[in-house]
Amino acid sequence: MSSFRVTTYNIHKCRGLDRRVRPKRIAAVLREIDADVVALQEVVGMDEVTREHNQVRAIAEELGLDFRIGENRRISGAAYGNAVLSRLPITADHNHDLSWRRYEPRGCLEAAIAIDAQTTLRTFNVHLGTGFFERRYQGHRLLEVIAGDANSPTPRVILGDFNEWTRGLTTRLLSLHLNSAEPEQRLGRARTYPGVFPLLHLDHVYYNSSLKLERIYVHRSRLALAASDHLPIVADFTLAR
Repeated sequence: MSSFRVTTYNIHKCRGLDRRVRPKRIAAVLREIDADVVALQEVVGMDEVTREHNQVRAIAEELGLDFRIGENRRISGAAYGNAVLSRLPITADHNHDLSWRRYEPRGCLEAAIAIDAQTTLRTFNVHLGTGFFERRYQGHRLLEVIAGDANSPTPRVILGDFNEWTRGLTTRLLSLHLNSAEPEQRLGRARTYPGVFPLLHLDHVYYNSSLKLERIYVHRSRLALAASDHLPIVADFTLAR
């Protein structure tokens, strides 16, 4: 496979604007996007046995995707955090701790995905904190996680909810070491939060020079506007031979 699609989506615990928790609705939005690799944030019940309470399993099985979880904390006794779903084989995964002091635990879920027999894509799915000094620490920690990889020939994508309301330290640091994939800025089209009337550009995609960005956009379907308080960002890549 020389081309593939990725998406990042903060699903807000599958709670939509109608306050109803509906993993099937999130799955329906992802079906519209038809991505090969999906990075989700704010996922609840990721180690629950029953599909009814396990949001990532419910979504993955609905779409026929493999998945890995990155637990950052417990909510009601179950794992909460980030998840990576893929229609391609996931060959390895590791959850990196990005927590700072006594703030809410945060993490970066790394997953290795076999694009083809010769190529492995490394994805880094992040959800950073809301505090200014917290994100300063997490920006440097994130660079440590991907240290030495920015110029590696191995394709890599760093994506997720960076919680930067303006262009902050994390954005500047990652932009120095990686390519920033930004949707069209005109008319606020890069904004992803809050979903129904987006004012902020919190969700981002970064990639290294082993990849060529073909297209990036914010997915604004009628269903997506109601399913979460964020809108998904979608990026199409090809391998830069």
